[in-house]
Amino acid sequence: MPVDEHMAALPSLRQRRRAAATQEILDAAERQIAESGPAALSLRAVARSLGMTVQALYHYFPSRDELVTALIAKAYEALGDAVRAAVDAARDDSPLERVLSAAEGYRRWAVEHPERFQLLYGTPLRYYEAPVEGPTTRAVRRMGAIFEREMFDGCTPAQLAAVDASELSPAFVAYLDQMSPTGQDALPPAVTALVMSAWGHLHGLVVLEVFGHTVFLGEHQAEIFRMGMRNTLKDIFSRIPSVDQVC
Repeated sequence: MPVDEHMAALPSLRQRRRAAATQEILDAAERQIAESGPAALSLRAVARSLGMTVQALYHYFPSRDELVTALIAKAYEALGDAVRAAVDAARDDSPLERVLSAAEGYRRWAVEHPERFQLLYGTPLRYYEAPVEGPTTRAVRRMGAIFEREMFDGCTPAQLAAVDASELSPAFVAYLDQMSPTGQDALPPAVTALVMSAWGHLHGLVVLEVFGHTVFLGEHQAEIFRMGMRNTLKDIFSRIPSVDQVC
């Protein structure tokens, strides 16, 4: 690449300074959330901690909602990275064990970052509305796609179409059929129901722990989570017919 083209491809000094300042603001906001919880987030306090005025902060985040959106998207990305890393570490394991590792990566991040997890799944911040199909939506879909890929990677369309979900009502199947896919490809309604069921079990157990409702289990909270998720995943995998069964 010619020197002039290479220089043009690099961020300008102004862009680098803006990126650095933006990251400082996000880091300061995350520290405030860690210290006082998501509900206490204050642009004035964030600006004061950085030695800048609120007016100066508005040059980077014109509103509280834009800062909150950036924080939520960043938290989802970090959570997704933790799930991805857990899956990569279990790459040579069975599909069930890889999904179980993904679930444990999700739990581990939530337990280690309870305030950021509460920003994602705790009491909604007053007056905040996430942008429709914005960065927060895209970030959570990317994370969800990891679970979908690990759960059904290697399954043929015929296998997925024959998944056993006989307990679903025709009305619910029709509703699920109209839903937008969260991954790259649309899933059959029965498979979507299995994903939602697994998500409910996973997320419910993590929420109970992060919000202190299973503290009486002490050091055994990880064990009860692993048992619950293993049983849930065994049920799901048992509903997927083998290739021979659908041929």
